[in-house]
Amino acid sequence: QVQLVESGGGLVQPGGSLRLSCAASGSIFRINAMGWYRQAPGKQRELVTTITSTNNTNYADSVKGRFTISRDNAKNTVHLHMNSLLPEDTAVYYCNANLRPIGIIYNYNYWGQGIQVTVSS
Repeated sequence: QVQLVESGGGLVQPGGSLRLSCAASGSIFRINAMGWYRQAPGKQRELVTTITSTNNTNYADSVKGRFTISRDNAKNTVHLHMNSLLPEDTAVYYCNANLRPIGIIYNYNYWGQGIQVTVSS
């Protein structure tokens, strides 16, 4: 059984910063890519950023230069450092991990429960 748990969301003023964290736990053999997605009210879930097991990163154009993803492989965690936040960054943020559970030969995608980020004055 695998679980992803996010933390660090909340309310921040425009121009402010937040750090989201996601910890993967359970019967994990190997974690491949990890990432963050977000879903604003009335919109589809969209990719924010991903990071591979060798620390190659990918960012949505809307967050390039403002957001930074990092991971700690020893702790099975991924972080999202968000700077210069804008009201349009308001959304529920979801952690994603592509991983291989122990005893399973395939990789699967797992999702966290989501965490609210609100950017407002």
